[in-house]
Amino acid sequence: MINTIAFAQNKAKLPLYKNAKAPVESRIKDLLSRMTVEEKVGQISMPLGWPMYTKNGNEVEVSEAFKKSLKEEYTGMLWATLRADPWTKKTLANGLNPELAARATNAIQKYAIENTRLGIPVLLSEEAPHGHMAIGTTVFPTSIGQGSTFDPELIQKMAAAIAEETRLQGGHVGYGPVLDLAREPRWSRVEETYGEDQVLNSRMGEAMVKGFQGKNINSGVNVVATLKHFAAYGAPEGGHNGSSINVGLRSLHQFYLPPFKAAVKAGALSVMTAYNSIDGIPCSSNEMLLNDILRKDWGFKGFVVSDLNSISGLKANHHIAESGAEAAEMSINAGLDADLSGFGYGKALLTAIQSGKVSSQVLDTAVSRVLRIKFNMGLFENPYVNPELAKQKVRSAEKVALARQVARESIILLKNQDKLLPLSKSLKNLAVIGPNADQFYNQIGDYSAPQSVGNVVTVLQGIKNKLGDNTKITYVKGCAIRDTTSSNIEEAVSAAKKADAVVIVLGGSSARDFKTEYIETGAAKIQTGGNQLSDMESGEGYDRATLDLLGDQIKLLKAVVKTGKPVVLVLIKGRPLNLNWAAEHVPAILDAWYPGQEGGNAIADVIFGDYNPAGRLPISVPKSVGQLPVYYNARYPEKHDYIEMDAKPLYSFGYGLSYTTFDYQNLKIKYENGLATVNFDLKNTGSLDGEEVVQLYLKMKTSSVVLPTKQLKQFKRIALKAGERKNLTFVLNQNDLEIYNAQMKWAVEAGEYSVMVSSSSDQVRLEGKFKIEK
Repeated sequence: MINTIAFAQNKAKLPLYKNAKAPVESRIKDLLSRMTVEEKVGQISMPLGWPMYTKNGNEVEVSEAFKKSLKEEYTGMLWATLRADPWTKKTLANGLNPELAARATNAIQKYAIENTRLGIPVLLSEEAPHGHMAIGTTVFPTSIGQGSTFDPELIQKMAAAIAEETRLQGGHVGYGPVLDLAREPRWSRVEETYGEDQVLNSRMGEAMVKGFQGKNINSGVNVVATLKHFAAYGAPEGGHNGSSINVGLRSLHQFYLPPFKAAVKAGALSVMTAYNSIDGIPCSSNEMLLNDILRKDWGFKGFVVSDLNSISGLKANHHIAESGAEAAEMSINAGLDADLSGFGYGKALLTAIQSGKVSSQVLDTAVSRVLRIKFNMGLFENPYVNPELAKQKVRSAEKVALARQVARESIILLKNQDKLLPLSKSLKNLAVIGPNADQFYNQIGDYSAPQSVGNVVTVLQGIKNKLGDNTKITYVKGCAIRDTTSSNIEEAVSAAKKADAVVIVLGGSSARDFKTEYIETGAAKIQTGGNQLSDMESGEGYDRATLDLLGDQIKLLKAVVKTGKPVVLVLIKGRPLNLNWAAEHVPAILDAWYPGQEGGNAIADVIFGDYNPAGRLPISVPKSVGQLPVYYNARYPEKHDYIEMDAKPLYSFGYGLSYTTFDYQNLKIKYENGLATVNFDLKNTGSLDGEEVVQLYLKMKTSSVVLPTKQLKQFKRIALKAGERKNLTFVLNQNDLEIYNAQMKWAVEAGEYSVMVSSSSDQVRLEGKFKIEK
């Protein structure tokens, strides 16, 4: 009886913020009332996480760095604790497998709760755009490949798998999706985007948010999605990463903001600011973006976080702040809640508060937005994860199979002259050539962790898996991506001459190595000289002046094609490259972007006909950098040709071929009650089962503001058996029909509309019209 009374007395003394049954808003208010200013600032400061643990064999514990950070800075958030790559210097030897990762995050939480006055758990953010960037996780295709699937349902499944792997290891926030429009292919981060179109990006963003967050972020398998990079980051002047963006307010609303708006409406709980400025205002101190648009107009309920060092960048890069304190003041007053770096706020914000430049109300608002996530995720009740579950479920066979499916759906057939593909599995001799045929790090893209041998299936290995011992397979690298000192083109030609067919794998790489130097934000520093160049020509910091295949790659390709043997070109890369010569002279071309760990198996599935490709280009492929920008939905007037060439891209947005053929018929369009219903028949007229990506474009005859010559509104990836016909219906609603008008308002205007049912942005299969009366 005495124990029962003591328990009841202790329970009665429990602070309100620790009462799981109390309303979250009441818990936040109670906790804020107990916190010092220093503790509040610590809650919204997020230092680098990977120095915060130490590993000794199979034992892992918090580091002295974490103890110091917690004691002196009252740290409430960490970034990339489980990240492993050359920048962090975390390797397979000194990094953490999934089981140890779970133990590390448990140790961090235990120490934070037991060694601080208020026992607040730590919020852990992790990189997760195409897989959790940690050792032993599943590596999916990069986002540009995900966009190529035109399959949001599949991407939602992928996102759910990434979220589960992240959460089981102790992560709470996943950085992704990246919603920047890639309208500048010279830019180094094209691979991280879903492409050039705001509608495609919107649907992919919604899918990622739904997959990451699920229906309940307290599920134990979901994470908060962080939308990147707010805003207009993907079209920098000259392709320079983080450079200024010159875009009008109408263009911002019409093109660059819709993917973010769609993802916010889908429930996204975190947004990251971009490094760039827009019309002279840096995004990290842009009150119009962060308060007026994001919160007031869209109703965003989550928290805003800076990109790494972007708060201090107001002083160091943009030169609009005199001091760190002024930069902190400008950011938090503009609505930026959390600092990714640990020193953008911290002491600088304390100085701004003490000088009266930041009010207690502004500080409490920012802190409450972070605490709300912690309460809603149930971290105060259960901050720990199960290491055994992490060991069992991270990189499971089911997730590896999903990675293969995403990779297969992402592959684009650009050319298939005389139906060279699929190749026969009964070939006696096959030559596999090229710098990306058997380089597994080149295949997985930026934001990837170190991989154990055998985790990534290269194209060479995938072909061997497919053909077994029935075919003699000769592999010759031929050349590197950039370096020309060790090319062996003659050996490659010799192998090609002896073969019945050739698969040549070229392109680019975002693979970092331990020789690469990095700036403070983690972007790679360009090396223009040196005895031996790395393969890296893409990935954050690697902007290009041209889009040509680098090194001796084009020389290798020409020499192999000259043998007269059937040649299949496979491209593994992170951005559109110059394919002019290949498009004219190579009979078959597959674009696989960075296809992830199962890329080799997926590519072999397509090459040998076990999977009929249906990927579509999410970004146009220019003929020359002199054409840039070359995105399909440019505004009127239509572009005229140059002296040297026409203004059209080599391959347009939405383009992609199949091993079968499709016929479109019987278009019917009806407009009533604010909805335009588009109905038609689609038939697989070939002899093989396949998938078609049907794309619905719209243009207005006349409008109050200048609009694109055409704009994608809806799309669907549809599987049809050979000879099968399906009747399809698309319904265009107000969101599809409205424009950002002359009064800077979203509105549906009266007028005549053309509907184009297409297989790509430049291949209209059916066209009709409807009218909206005034």
